[in-house]
Amino acid sequence: MCLELHAAPMGDPTLAIIAGAGVLPRMLSEALTRDGRDYIACHPHGIDVEIEGAEPFYFERSISFFKSLEKRGIQQVVMVGKFDRPKSLNVLRFEASTLMAAPRILASLRSGDDTALRSLAQIIEELGLQVVGVEEVAPNLLTEPGLYASRVPTEAERADVERAAYIVEAISGVDVGQGAIVAGGLCLATEALPGTDAMLDWVAAIRPNLPAATQAGVLYKGPKVHQDRRMDLPGIGPITVAKAAAAGLAGIAWEARGALLLDAKQTMADAERLGIFLWSREPLRR
Repeated sequence: MCLELHAAPMGDPTLAIIAGAGVLPRMLSEALTRDGRDYIACHPHGIDVEIEGAEPFYFERSISFFKSLEKRGIQQVVMVGKFDRPKSLNVLRFEASTLMAAPRILASLRSGDDTALRSLAQIIEELGLQVVGVEEVAPNLLTEPGLYASRVPTEAERADVERAAYIVEAISGVDVGQGAIVAGGLCLATEALPGTDAMLDWVAAIRPNLPAATQAGVLYKGPKVHQDRRMDLPGIGPITVAKAAAAGLAGIAWEARGALLLDAKQTMADAERLGIFLWSREPLRR
């Protein structure tokens, strides 16, 4: 198996990026390059990634793959991007070590996202690698509190954001989702397995049938209460802004230092153009 090795003056890399779909792996790659940290990059077979030269590995051979990383001198692994559960597996492709671990891996995939990712991280660390998060290797990618686009939210909008944050906290207790939409104090939608984009599309579709009291509204995103923050932090990007505007929302808020602003310049420019406020808000609880 060949993985791209990015040359750097510090010598052999000790960090591996396991890249999923979306812009975050590219953002992390660029941040590490700016910081002068070397790394290798790879991704599960079948996922299109935005890191040039990243090489694929098969899920059915994942145990031997992670063992090979440790043998190459890799000490840390960071998993970033969107990872979908495998739709089908090739029994003939399994190697012995992954086949032995398959019942444990497959059982985790039937759980919520956070439970599944925790289980995967535990398996990886049992192989001698340390799973780290974006906060540890590229902390500047996390947003600090503040207003990132458009205008200051009104008192009513701030109240909707707070209500949405409490709703996210509630549903996260059962490992369901990381987002909610609230308008006029009423919950219009919560995020589930289909994700934020599907939730926003649904609100856009039902918008004509909603009462006047629920016009506008806000989207709030934040990590789950007991989430392993090394993986699957929520993200807000240009698609989120476009879909929020199509759903008639007034703004997007998220937990400061608990979410990622993807393609930040484009996201902020689009939000300004569409009149969508972007607010990185202090957590409910510190």
